[in-house]
Amino acid sequence: MKVSLTKKDDVNGVIAVDIEKPDYQEKVEKSLNQFRQRANIPGFRQGKVPKGIIRKMYGKSILADELNKLVNEELLKYIRENNLQILGEPMPSEDEKEIDFDKDENFEFKFDIALTPEFELPLNKKNRLTYHTVKLEDDLLQKQLEAYLANYGTYKTVDEPALETDLLKGTLTEMENGQPKENGLVIENAILMPSYVKEEKTKKQFTGAKSGDAVVFNPKQAYDNNEAEVASLLQTTKENVKDINSDFSFEVKEITRYAEAEMNQELFDKVLGEGVASTEEEFKSKIQESLNAQFKPNCDYLFMQDVRKLILDKTKDVQFPDELLKRWLLASDENKTTESVEEDYPRVLDDLKFHIAKEKIVKENDIKVESEELEAMATEVAKAQFAQYGMSNVPLETLQSYAKSMLGNEETVRNLYDRLIEQKVADWMKETVKVTEQEISSKELSELLEADKKEREKE
Repeated sequence: MKVSLTKKDDVNGVIAVDIEKPDYQEKVEKSLNQFRQRANIPGFRQGKVPKGIIRKMYGKSILADELNKLVNEELLKYIRENNLQILGEPMPSEDEKEIDFDKDENFEFKFDIALTPEFELPLNKKNRLTYHTVKLEDDLLQKQLEAYLANYGTYKTVDEPALETDLLKGTLTEMENGQPKENGLVIENAILMPSYVKEEKTKKQFTGAKSGDAVVFNPKQAYDNNEAEVASLLQTTKENVKDINSDFSFEVKEITRYAEAEMNQELFDKVLGEGVASTEEEFKSKIQESLNAQFKPNCDYLFMQDVRKLILDKTKDVQFPDELLKRWLLASDENKTTESVEEDYPRVLDDLKFHIAKEKIVKENDIKVESEELEAMATEVAKAQFAQYGMSNVPLETLQSYAKSMLGNEETVRNLYDRLIEQKVADWMKETVKVTEQEISSKELSELLEADKKEREKE
């Protein structure tokens, strides 16, 4: 058996796999014997079919299967052992001669391969890039502080007339002819908030009510025949309230009012963790740091978009095996057409150039990702996910446990690895080229992201 590479140019090559009868004969005979043991052919007992009949009926297909396996093994082995950097996958050569399994004993298989181009990436301090940092507007900080005061508030019992936003607790009694209905519904721990009442007349009855007052109303009318809300009030199911049209008396037993949290140590500890901040100034500073950190991924993204533009400019004259890559794109997706491949190819080529350039930077600068870095990244991602739901003070053990479960997913690990590599490439770029920091507002950041989105949609 002989495997050889012929280069047409720097980025196009042909791998030829020459196979002679001794290379495959033993494998074919073994497969014929195995097939003979399994074959069910009328007139013969299983396993007793003459080998000549098996060969005549299935010999060519078995030979084709064994040749296919042998060729693929040798092809991949040759690529691996010779460290060939190829793009896409090897494609059967279009000029390969047709095989005659009845006459041929020796076979030649040819594959076109797209070779990754070798090129220099001249990056230095003469190249200039901008990294945007966001200065948080005072009104955004104030809104976040107000949100914490609202979110961490508590309900307190008041001895005052009820407001629309108060929570009223009491006994709800079904009425009939102005009196409690015999065997009627009685809900001892009914809860009602006037602001959720739809009917204005009833809402006004509850607004201003005091502990000990009784308000008679019709739940169906009060909630505009919304069976779900009526069922919630009566603490039953929607099916059970379909036929209930009675008035009810709500005897107010307790009025509780929501009070915003105070700007004190209790709030600091709830939001940031115990002892992280001890003064209002420290608290505001920590919140500002947290909000600024939320802008960093988008700032990093915009920086890498500029890095991409710089690299694409540096590689604009690099030769690629365009025709072979188009063939591979067309063959790898049955939904693709020649026209769609031609249309998409410039974008695909740019993505490929950027990917190869990043791999070149990683390899030449020995950039690696350690397991500890993956674990730390997973913990940070977990922290950010909890923060999206307002949970900014999640214990470290909980975050690490969540991160561990994330690292059990292969796809998640791959995504985290890619993010870390991108960060490390960005750090290398910041050291290699001249980077100017530019402070912008969050509104300007949004405008830059929107402009980038529109630019990508045009591609």
